[in-house]
Amino acid sequence: MKFVFSISVLVRALLLSALFALSTHAQAQTDPLPSWNAGQAKQAIVNFVHDTTDQASPKFVPPAERVATFDQDGTLWVEQPVYAQVRYILDRVPALVKVKPELATVEPFKTVLSGNGAAIATLTTPDFETLAMATLTGLSVEQFSAQVKAWLATSRDPRWDQPYTALTYLPMQEVLDFLRTSGYKTYIVTGGGQDFVRAYAQAVYGIPPEQVVGSAVGTTFGYDEDGKPLLTKSPKLLLNDNNAGKPEGIHLMIGQRPRMAVGNSIGDRQMLEYTKAGDGVRLSMLVLHDDAKREYAYGPAQGLPASNVGTFTQALYEQADKQGWTVISMKNDWKKVFAFD
Repeated sequence: MKFVFSISVLVRALLLSALFALSTHAQAQTDPLPSWNAGQAKQAIVNFVHDTTDQASPKFVPPAERVATFDQDGTLWVEQPVYAQVRYILDRVPALVKVKPELATVEPFKTVLSGNGAAIATLTTPDFETLAMATLTGLSVEQFSAQVKAWLATSRDPRWDQPYTALTYLPMQEVLDFLRTSGYKTYIVTGGGQDFVRAYAQAVYGIPPEQVVGSAVGTTFGYDEDGKPLLTKSPKLLLNDNNAGKPEGIHLMIGQRPRMAVGNSIGDRQMLEYTKAGDGVRLSMLVLHDDAKREYAYGPAQGLPASNVGTFTQALYEQADKQGWTVISMKNDWKKVFAFD
């Protein structure tokens, strides 16, 4: 009798254990943001999506108005110690000088060719604009895209020894997926080159080229030697998609105010202000890089080290608090940073 009772207790315990495992698995399956720790930031995203997509909610947003915009560098992938596009431009200089050897003795090309990291670090924004324009001028849009894809296929970040396209933030990829499955259109709005990001946005983020808004140069229509129509890139800046250029670019390319916007630096301030100022429920968010162990720590908000790349000032932090923006702490809000962690 005691033996039968023990067997019964054991079977019940096993059944309860199995049910608990199934329940835990089901919860994991229904959590749209499994790489996020429970907290204000995660809850803000979940509440926003629920409120704007539930037809019974007074905050319901029609599908046609569900637009979410994301900065790229420092928001969707790593931007330190220099932007990936800057690395690409520097790597293109030797090939450019091979075609135009007269540039070898001209600055800033001479400094880049020297390979002196300290000297390269002193190059100014106008220097990099000169380099950027020179490395794309005369290329068809297809040639430029092919060069970017070839570079991404072979280049690796020196810290993690990973392709740059692997350095996307897993928690942010989950946000993009969550929004899209909830009927939102997700856009990249970046200060980086529009055609540069369009070369990989679909493969890396699931965002098609037409949903990338970035700094854009001119193109010239013409024909190749076989008479085929093409567009050639020209050294004329059409849109500087940074700071005030972000809401201006959003209006130009998207045509409506976002319901949600996410950035990480002073260059995103106007986009977040523009988004939050709209009628109805809106969500503006900033990623704070405060995790030197798993990624990088920089600000100088909250006493973090200052940085000229992705600057997040204390004034921006205080503005976020005052205007009801949500600050995402990489250290506290994310269980994982990268998919390969």
